[in-house]
Amino acid sequence: MILVTGGAGYIGSHTCVELLNAGFEIAVLDNFCNSKPEALERIKELTGKDFPFYEVDLLDAEGVNRVFDEQPEITAVIHFAGLKAVGESCAMPLRYYHNNITGTLHLCDAMQSHGVKSMIFSSSATVYGDPASVPIREDFPLSTTNPYGTTKLYIERILTDLHAADPEWNVVLLRYFNPVGAHKSGLLGEDPNGIPNNLTPYIAKVATGELPFVRVFGNDYPTKDGTGVRDYIHVVDLAQGHLKALTKSEPGVHIYNLGTGVGYSVLDVIHAYEAACGKTLEYKIVDRRPGDIAECYADPAKAEKELNWKAEKTIGEMCADSWNFMMKNK
Repeated sequence: MILVTGGAGYIGSHTCVELLNAGFEIAVLDNFCNSKPEALERIKELTGKDFPFYEVDLLDAEGVNRVFDEQPEITAVIHFAGLKAVGESCAMPLRYYHNNITGTLHLCDAMQSHGVKSMIFSSSATVYGDPASVPIREDFPLSTTNPYGTTKLYIERILTDLHAADPEWNVVLLRYFNPVGAHKSGLLGEDPNGIPNNLTPYIAKVATGELPFVRVFGNDYPTKDGTGVRDYIHVVDLAQGHLKALTKSEPGVHIYNLGTGVGYSVLDVIHAYEAACGKTLEYKIVDRRPGDIAECYADPAKAEKELNWKAEKTIGEMCADSWNFMMKNK
């Protein structure tokens, strides 16, 4: 059995579908701080399978231990749960450090006391900071430009130290680039509470008329059109990367970039979304966000070589699936 923390969230819910469809048994832990209970019902609808769910916050150490007490079949954890907005982390660093790091420590304590020593961790390309060059390889120097990224980097170091102290631990660090898109069915997608922090759900709300225009944070970066360039990856491709990571069963610390290897600017994504929804979308250039960098895209060759994983879906498919989700969930 695989315990999925944050399993009702955006990437977590899509990964639960892939796990169940591949024949894995799962248990899900989530506190719904940035997710909705409906996601769990839709996972069941898409897969025809049930699973135990715990509404538990990782800051509740007793609650986390209870999950392992009640589910002794757990053999590995996929750890998604955490706060994830770059801008918010700059405004509320203490909240981010406490939530993301303390919650992970409680999870690791519970795993260790129950003899579960296999974790796939939802890390981030933010651990590369402002890279000297692109595409980014796993052996690049690590640094961060915002508290969110720093929590991911600290947790990577905690898990690395845990393996050094107990070499039986099998840790897979998956450094995501920018997940977008939705399940083809339109039943699952990115549906954050409040005004979205991420680009495509924000664009989607402009396309539906809920927001007046897309805020483009800076057009003076040293990129082809002056807007920030990122590696956007379809969330289903990303979810399938976690299944491949489960095949990495030998003890150690294994690190992989999960991205497409292609960089798209903010304006590229807006224009791809216009093609998907058939509308012209208003946007306005505003000041840069603190903590943002000019360019960030992956060299995903290591994941392809060692995990036999490669992102397949295009930016057009990402936007089309996102729009389909919005249309079916107005």
